[in-house]
Amino acid sequence: MKKIISFLIISFSVLNSTNIKIGMSTALSGPAKELGINMYAGVKLAFDEENSKNKKNTYKILLSDDGYEPLKAAKNVRHLIKEEKVLAIIGNVGTPTANVTLPIIKENKILFFGAFSGASVLRERQGNNYVFNYRASYAQETASMINGLLTNGIKPKEIAFFTQNDSYGDEGYFGAISELKRRGFFNTYNLAHGRYDRNTLNIEEGYISILDSIVKPKAIIIVGSYKPVAKFIKLAKEDFPDALFLNLSFVGGNALKRELKGYTKNVIITQVVPIFNSNIPIVKEYNRNIRKFSKNLKPSFVSLEGYIIGRLFIEQINSLETKNIDSKTLLNSFRKMNSFDIGLNFKSSYNNKTHQYSNKIWTTKILNDKFVPFHWNEVKFHFKGKE
Repeated sequence: MKKIISFLIISFSVLNSTNIKIGMSTALSGPAKELGINMYAGVKLAFDEENSKNKKNTYKILLSDDGYEPLKAAKNVRHLIKEEKVLAIIGNVGTPTANVTLPIIKENKILFFGAFSGASVLRERQGNNYVFNYRASYAQETASMINGLLTNGIKPKEIAFFTQNDSYGDEGYFGAISELKRRGFFNTYNLAHGRYDRNTLNIEEGYISILDSIVKPKAIIIVGSYKPVAKFIKLAKEDFPDALFLNLSFVGGNALKRELKGYTKNVIITQVVPIFNSNIPIVKEYNRNIRKFSKNLKPSFVSLEGYIIGRLFIEQINSLETKNIDSKTLLNSFRKMNSFDIGLNFKSSYNNKTHQYSNKIWTTKILNDKFVPFHWNEVKFHFKGKE
Protein backbone atom coordinates (compact mmCIF):
# COMPACT_ATOMS: atom_id res chain seq x y z
CA MET A 1 0.00 0.00 0.00
CA LYS A 2 2.85 2.42 0.85
CA LYS A 3 4.44 1.79 -2.55
CA ILE A 4 1.15 2.51 -4.33
CA ILE A 5 0.62 5.75 -2.39
CA SER A 6 4.21 6.81 -3.16
CA PHE A 7 3.68 6.10 -6.85
CA LEU A 8 0.47 8.15 -6.91
CA ILE A 9 2.17 11.11 -5.28
CA ILE A 10 5.06 11.01 -7.76
CA SER A 11 2.66 10.66 -10.71
CA PHE A 12 0.59 13.62 -9.51
CA SER A 13 3.76 15.69 -9.24
CA VAL A 14 4.83 14.79 -12.78
CA LEU A 15 1.41 15.71 -14.20
CA ASN A 16 1.31 19.11 -12.54
CA SER A 17 4.92 20.29 -12.83
CA THR A 18 8.03 20.06 -14.96
CA ASN A 19 10.62 17.67 -13.54
CA ILE A 20 14.08 19.28 -13.54
CA LYS A 21 16.48 16.36 -13.29
CA ILE A 22 20.08 17.32 -12.44
CA GLY A 23 23.21 15.15 -12.29
CA MET A 24 26.10 15.46 -9.84
CA SER A 25 29.26 13.35 -9.65
CA THR A 26 31.25 14.16 -6.54
CA ALA A 27 33.39 12.79 -3.72
CA LEU A 28 31.14 10.99 -1.25
CA SER A 29 33.97 8.68 -0.13
CA GLY A 30 37.71 9.03 0.38
CA PRO A 31 39.73 11.80 2.05
CA ALA A 32 37.88 14.58 0.18
CA LYS A 33 34.38 13.28 0.93
CA GLU A 34 33.36 16.16 3.18
CA LEU A 35 33.68 18.52 0.21
CA GLY A 36 31.33 16.44 -1.94
CA ILE A 37 28.85 15.78 0.85
CA ASN A 38 28.57 19.48 1.68
CA MET A 39 28.38 20.61 -1.93
CA TYR A 40 25.47 18.22 -2.47
CA ALA A 41 23.82 19.34 0.78
CA GLY A 42 23.99 23.00 -0.28
CA VAL A 43 22.52 22.47 -3.74
CA LYS A 44 19.84 20.19 -2.29
CA LEU A 45 18.93 22.83 0.30
CA ALA A 46 18.27 25.35 -2.48
CA PHE A 47 16.19 22.79 -4.36
CA ASP A 48 14.23 21.76 -1.25
CA GLU A 49 13.37 25.39 -0.61
CA GLU A 50 12.20 25.89 -4.19
CA ASN A 51 10.22 22.63 -4.29
CA SER A 52 8.32 23.73 -1.18
CA LYS A 53 6.94 26.88 -2.82
CA ASN A 54 7.12 26.46 -6.61
CA LYS A 55 4.43 24.26 -8.16
CA LYS A 56 5.70 24.90 -11.69
CA ASN A 57 8.96 22.92 -11.43
CA THR A 58 10.19 20.00 -9.33
CA TYR A 59 13.94 19.74 -8.79
CA LYS A 60 15.71 16.43 -8.31
CA ILE A 61 19.43 15.59 -8.01
CA LEU A 62 20.80 12.26 -9.26
CA LEU A 63 23.95 11.73 -7.20
CA SER A 64 27.01 9.61 -8.04
CA ASP A 65 30.15 8.99 -5.96
CA ASP A 66 33.48 9.37 -7.76
CA GLY A 67 35.73 9.46 -4.68
CA TYR A 68 37.61 12.43 -6.23
CA GLU A 69 39.02 10.05 -8.85
CA PRO A 70 38.98 11.12 -12.52
CA LEU A 71 38.13 7.75 -14.12
CA LYS A 72 35.12 7.26 -11.85
CA ALA A 73 33.96 10.82 -12.54
CA ALA A 74 34.10 10.28 -16.29
CA LYS A 75 32.09 7.05 -16.03
CA ASN A 76 29.51 8.69 -13.74
CA VAL A 77 28.99 11.76 -15.91
CA ARG A 78 28.62 9.70 -19.07
CA HIS A 79 26.01 7.54 -17.31
CA LEU A 80 24.10 10.55 -15.98
CA ILE A 81 23.92 12.12 -19.42
CA LYS A 82 23.36 9.06 -21.60
CA GLU A 83 21.27 6.81 -19.36
CA GLU A 84 19.60 9.16 -16.89
CA LYS A 85 19.04 11.97 -19.42
CA VAL A 86 19.80 14.75 -16.93
CA LEU A 87 19.26 18.35 -17.96
CA ALA A 88 22.60 19.55 -16.57
CA ILE A 89 25.60 18.54 -14.47
CA ILE A 90 25.94 20.71 -11.37
CA GLY A 91 28.40 21.10 -8.50
CA ASN A 92 31.01 18.47 -9.41
CA VAL A 93 34.03 18.61 -7.09
CA GLY A 94 37.63 18.91 -8.22
CA THR A 95 40.04 19.87 -10.99
CA PRO A 96 41.36 16.39 -11.92
CA THR A 97 37.76 15.20 -12.28
CA ALA A 98 36.83 18.29 -14.29
CA ASN A 99 39.66 17.63 -16.75
CA VAL A 100 38.18 14.28 -17.79
CA THR A 101 34.57 15.40 -17.54
CA LEU A 102 34.90 18.40 -19.83
CA PRO A 103 35.30 16.45 -23.12
CA ILE A 104 32.12 14.49 -22.28
CA ILE A 105 30.27 17.75 -21.62
CA LYS A 106 31.39 19.21 -24.95
CA GLU A 107 30.54 16.01 -26.81
CA ASN A 108 26.99 16.02 -25.45
CA LYS A 109 26.49 19.81 -25.50
CA ILE A 110 25.09 19.93 -21.98
CA LEU A 111 25.36 22.56 -19.25
CA PHE A 112 28.22 22.06 -16.75
CA PHE A 113 27.44 24.49 -13.96
CA GLY A 114 28.96 25.62 -10.68
CA ALA A 115 31.84 23.16 -10.41
CA PHE A 116 33.64 23.26 -7.06
CA SER A 117 36.90 24.12 -8.81
CA GLY A 118 38.80 27.26 -9.73
CA ALA A 119 40.63 25.56 -12.60
CA SER A 120 41.65 27.55 -15.66
CA VAL A 121 40.43 24.76 -17.94
CA LEU A 122 36.89 25.67 -16.88
CA ARG A 123 37.51 29.34 -17.65
CA GLU A 124 39.03 29.14 -21.12
CA ARG A 125 36.55 30.87 -23.40
CA GLN A 126 37.70 29.11 -26.56
CA GLY A 127 35.35 26.16 -27.01
CA ASN A 128 33.91 26.30 -23.48
CA ASN A 129 30.37 27.17 -24.52
CA TYR A 130 28.85 24.73 -22.02
CA VAL A 131 30.73 25.67 -18.81
CA PHE A 132 29.42 28.34 -16.43
CA ASN A 133 31.15 29.02 -13.10
CA TYR A 134 30.13 30.72 -9.89
CA ARG A 135 33.43 31.09 -8.06
CA ALA A 136 36.64 33.08 -8.45
CA SER A 137 39.50 31.11 -10.00
CA TYR A 138 42.48 29.54 -8.22
CA ALA A 139 44.69 32.03 -10.06
CA GLN A 140 42.69 34.86 -8.52
CA GLU A 141 42.96 33.30 -5.05
CA THR A 142 46.73 32.79 -5.23
CA ALA A 143 47.22 36.24 -6.79
CA SER A 144 45.45 37.76 -3.78
CA MET A 145 47.80 35.82 -1.49
CA ILE A 146 50.95 36.96 -3.31
CA ASN A 147 49.76 40.57 -3.40
CA GLY A 148 48.81 40.47 0.28
CA LEU A 149 52.17 39.03 1.31
CA LEU A 150 54.44 41.19 -0.84
CA THR A 151 52.55 44.40 -0.09
CA ASN A 152 53.03 43.78 3.63
CA GLY A 153 56.74 43.05 3.79
CA ILE A 154 57.20 39.39 2.87
CA LYS A 155 60.03 38.88 0.35
CA PRO A 156 59.39 36.48 -2.55
CA LYS A 157 62.24 34.23 -1.41
CA GLU A 158 60.47 33.82 1.95
CA ILE A 159 57.47 32.11 0.30
CA ALA A 160 57.30 28.32 -0.05
CA PHE A 161 54.70 25.99 -1.59
CA PHE A 162 53.10 22.70 -0.62
CA THR A 163 50.80 21.35 -3.31
CA GLN A 164 48.87 18.30 -4.43
CA ASN A 165 50.76 16.49 -7.19
CA ASP A 166 48.18 16.85 -9.95
CA SER A 167 46.37 19.43 -12.06
CA TYR A 168 44.73 21.03 -9.01
CA GLY A 169 48.08 21.55 -7.30
CA ASP A 170 49.57 22.85 -10.54
CA GLU A 171 46.74 25.38 -10.94
CA GLY A 172 47.40 26.98 -7.57
CA TYR A 173 51.19 26.82 -7.86
CA PHE A 174 51.48 28.30 -11.34
CA GLY A 175 48.86 30.92 -10.52
CA ALA A 176 51.08 32.14 -7.69
CA ILE A 177 54.25 31.90 -9.80
CA SER A 178 52.59 33.93 -12.55
CA GLU A 179 51.69 36.65 -10.06
CA LEU A 180 55.24 36.69 -8.64
CA LYS A 181 56.62 37.22 -12.16
CA ARG A 182 54.05 39.92 -12.81
CA ARG A 183 55.36 41.63 -9.68
CA GLY A 184 58.95 41.46 -11.04
CA PHE A 185 60.32 38.34 -9.32
CA PHE A 186 61.61 35.82 -11.87
CA ASN A 187 63.90 33.61 -9.77
CA THR A 188 60.93 31.38 -8.89
CA TYR A 189 62.65 28.03 -9.50
CA ASN A 190 64.63 28.54 -6.27
CA LEU A 191 61.50 28.71 -4.10
CA ALA A 192 60.88 25.67 -1.92
CA HIS A 193 58.14 23.41 -3.26
CA GLY A 194 56.92 20.19 -1.65
CA ARG A 195 54.25 17.88 -3.15
CA TYR A 196 52.07 14.95 -2.13
CA ASP A 197 49.92 12.46 -4.08
CA ARG A 198 46.15 12.97 -4.34
CA ASN A 199 43.98 10.87 -2.00
CA THR A 200 46.93 9.96 0.23
CA LEU A 201 48.39 11.24 3.49
CA ASN A 202 51.98 10.77 2.32
CA ILE A 203 53.16 14.31 2.98
CA GLU A 204 56.57 13.58 4.54
CA GLU A 205 58.69 13.74 1.38
CA GLY A 206 57.08 17.02 0.35
CA TYR A 207 57.63 18.40 3.82
CA ILE A 208 61.34 17.52 3.70
CA SER A 209 61.66 19.49 0.45
CA ILE A 210 60.54 22.60 2.32
CA LEU A 211 62.56 21.77 5.43
CA ASP A 212 65.72 21.56 3.30
CA SER A 213 65.18 24.96 1.69
CA ILE A 214 67.98 27.52 2.00
CA VAL A 215 65.67 30.31 3.19
CA LYS A 216 63.37 29.64 6.11
CA PRO A 217 59.86 30.36 4.81
CA LYS A 218 57.66 32.94 6.48
CA ALA A 219 54.64 31.99 4.39
CA ILE A 220 53.69 28.63 2.90
CA ILE A 221 51.03 28.63 0.18
CA ILE A 222 49.16 25.33 0.31
CA VAL A 223 47.10 23.80 -2.48
CA GLY A 224 45.54 20.60 -1.18
CA SER A 225 42.59 18.91 0.51
CA TYR A 226 41.87 19.01 4.22
CA LYS A 227 43.25 15.71 5.58
CA PRO A 228 46.79 15.80 4.10
CA VAL A 229 46.95 19.56 4.58
CA ALA A 230 46.11 19.23 8.28
CA LYS A 231 48.82 16.60 8.70
CA PHE A 232 51.32 18.84 6.92
CA ILE A 233 50.49 21.92 9.02
CA LYS A 234 50.78 20.03 12.30
CA LEU A 235 54.21 18.75 11.28
CA ALA A 236 55.43 22.05 9.84
CA LYS A 237 54.49 24.03 12.93
CA GLU A 238 57.21 22.19 14.85
CA ASP A 239 59.93 23.67 12.62
CA PHE A 240 58.22 26.87 11.44
CA PRO A 241 56.16 28.01 14.46
CA ASP A 242 55.81 31.60 13.22
CA ALA A 243 55.07 30.81 9.57
CA LEU A 244 51.76 31.71 7.95
CA PHE A 245 49.93 28.79 6.32
CA LEU A 246 47.80 30.05 3.44
CA ASN A 247 45.15 27.76 1.96
CA LEU A 248 42.90 27.92 -1.09
CA SER A 249 39.15 27.67 -0.62
CA PHE A 250 39.06 24.12 -2.02
CA VAL A 251 40.73 22.86 1.15
CA GLY A 252 37.34 23.01 2.88
CA GLY A 253 37.71 25.42 5.78
CA ASN A 254 35.35 23.69 8.20
CA ALA A 255 36.87 20.27 7.62
CA LEU A 256 40.39 21.67 7.96
CA LYS A 257 39.52 23.41 11.23
CA ARG A 258 38.16 20.16 12.63
CA GLU A 259 41.24 18.18 11.56
CA LEU A 260 43.67 20.76 12.96
CA LYS A 261 42.02 20.98 16.39
CA GLY A 262 44.54 22.96 18.46
CA TYR A 263 46.83 23.85 15.53
CA THR A 264 44.77 26.61 13.91
CA LYS A 265 46.99 29.57 14.81
CA ASN A 266 48.43 31.38 11.76
CA VAL A 267 46.19 29.41 9.37
CA ILE A 268 44.67 31.60 6.66
CA ILE A 269 42.08 30.50 4.10
CA THR A 270 40.87 32.44 1.07
CA GLN A 271 37.14 31.91 0.48
CA VAL A 272 34.91 32.46 -2.54
CA VAL A 273 31.78 32.89 -0.42
CA PRO A 274 31.17 35.10 2.64
CA ILE A 275 31.65 33.83 6.17
CA PHE A 276 28.58 31.66 6.79
CA ASN A 277 27.40 33.61 9.86
CA SER A 278 27.55 37.05 8.24
CA ASN A 279 24.60 39.39 7.60
CA ILE A 280 24.82 39.26 3.82
CA PRO A 281 21.31 38.56 2.44
CA ILE A 282 21.91 35.17 0.82
CA VAL A 283 23.80 33.96 3.91
CA LYS A 284 20.84 34.85 6.13
CA GLU A 285 18.55 33.07 3.67
CA TYR A 286 20.84 30.02 3.68
CA ASN A 287 20.84 29.78 7.49
CA ARG A 288 17.09 30.31 7.65
CA ASN A 289 16.53 27.45 5.23
CA ILE A 290 18.88 25.16 7.15
CA ARG A 291 16.64 25.63 10.18
CA LYS A 292 13.57 24.96 8.06
CA PHE A 293 14.64 22.08 5.78
CA SER A 294 17.88 20.54 7.08
CA LYS A 295 18.32 20.97 10.82
CA ASN A 296 21.17 18.46 10.98
CA LEU A 297 23.26 20.36 8.43
CA LYS A 298 26.02 22.40 10.04
CA PRO A 299 26.72 25.68 8.18
CA SER A 300 29.93 25.61 6.15
CA PHE A 301 31.67 27.45 3.33
CA VAL A 302 31.23 24.50 0.95
CA SER A 303 27.50 23.98 1.52
CA LEU A 304 26.97 27.76 1.30
CA GLU A 305 28.69 27.70 -2.10
CA GLY A 306 26.43 24.81 -3.10
CA TYR A 307 23.39 26.77 -1.97
CA ILE A 308 24.41 29.82 -4.02
CA ILE A 309 24.96 27.60 -7.06
CA GLY A 310 21.52 26.07 -6.56
CA ARG A 311 19.89 29.50 -6.30
CA LEU A 312 21.65 30.76 -9.44
CA PHE A 313 20.47 27.72 -11.37
CA ILE A 314 16.89 28.12 -10.13
CA GLU A 315 16.86 31.81 -11.11
CA GLN A 316 17.69 30.85 -14.69
CA ILE A 317 15.06 28.12 -14.83
CA ASN A 318 12.44 30.53 -13.48
CA SER A 319 13.37 33.10 -16.11
CA LEU A 320 12.42 30.73 -18.95
CA GLU A 321 9.09 31.39 -20.59
CA THR A 322 8.62 27.85 -21.86
CA LYS A 323 7.68 24.59 -20.16
CA ASN A 324 9.68 22.62 -22.74
CA ILE A 325 13.03 23.01 -21.00
CA ASP A 326 15.95 21.30 -22.73
CA SER A 327 19.73 21.71 -22.75
CA LYS A 328 19.76 24.09 -25.70
CA THR A 329 17.10 26.38 -24.19
CA LEU A 330 18.85 26.41 -20.83
CA LEU A 331 22.29 27.14 -22.29
CA ASN A 332 20.94 30.01 -24.36
CA SER A 333 19.35 31.54 -21.27
CA PHE A 334 22.67 31.44 -19.38
CA ARG A 335 24.45 33.10 -22.30
CA LYS A 336 21.98 35.99 -22.16
CA MET A 337 21.54 36.39 -18.41
CA ASN A 338 20.68 39.89 -17.25
CA SER A 339 22.80 41.38 -14.47
CA PHE A 340 21.30 40.80 -11.02
CA ASP A 341 22.25 40.32 -7.36
CA ILE A 342 21.73 36.78 -6.06
CA GLY A 343 22.05 38.19 -2.52
CA LEU A 344 25.80 38.83 -2.27
CA ASN A 345 25.44 42.63 -2.35
CA PHE A 346 26.79 42.97 -5.89
CA LYS A 347 25.30 42.52 -9.35
CA SER A 348 26.73 40.18 -11.97
CA SER A 349 25.70 38.08 -14.95
CA TYR A 350 26.76 35.58 -17.57
CA ASN A 351 27.17 36.55 -21.21
CA ASN A 352 29.29 35.81 -24.28
CA LYS A 353 32.34 37.44 -22.67
CA THR A 354 32.30 35.91 -19.21
CA HIS A 355 31.06 32.61 -17.84
CA GLN A 356 32.00 33.41 -14.23
CA TYR A 357 29.53 35.07 -11.88
CA SER A 358 31.85 36.16 -9.04
CA ASN A 359 35.41 37.46 -8.84
CA LYS A 360 35.19 38.26 -5.14
CA ILE A 361 37.46 36.71 -2.50
CA TRP A 362 36.88 36.80 1.25
CA THR A 363 40.04 36.07 3.29
CA THR A 364 39.59 34.39 6.68
CA LYS A 365 41.51 33.10 9.66
CA ILE A 366 40.53 30.89 12.59
CA LEU A 367 40.28 32.67 15.95
CA ASN A 368 38.87 31.06 19.10
CA ASP A 369 37.57 28.18 16.98
CA LYS A 370 35.61 30.55 14.73
CA PHE A 371 36.17 31.96 11.26
CA VAL A 372 36.76 35.70 11.22
CA PRO A 373 37.93 38.10 8.48
CA PHE A 374 41.68 38.31 7.90
CA HIS A 375 43.16 41.63 6.77
CA TRP A 376 46.45 41.48 4.91
CA ASN A 377 48.01 44.31 6.91
CA GLU A 378 48.02 41.86 9.83
CA VAL A 379 51.03 40.21 8.15
CA LYS A 380 53.43 43.06 8.95
CA PHE A 381 52.33 43.09 12.59
CA HIS A 382 52.67 39.33 12.85
CA PHE A 383 56.38 39.39 12.02
CA LYS A 384 57.22 42.66 13.81
CA GLY A 385 60.07 41.98 16.26
CA LYS A 386 60.55 38.41 15.03
CA GLU A 387 63.39 39.12 12.62
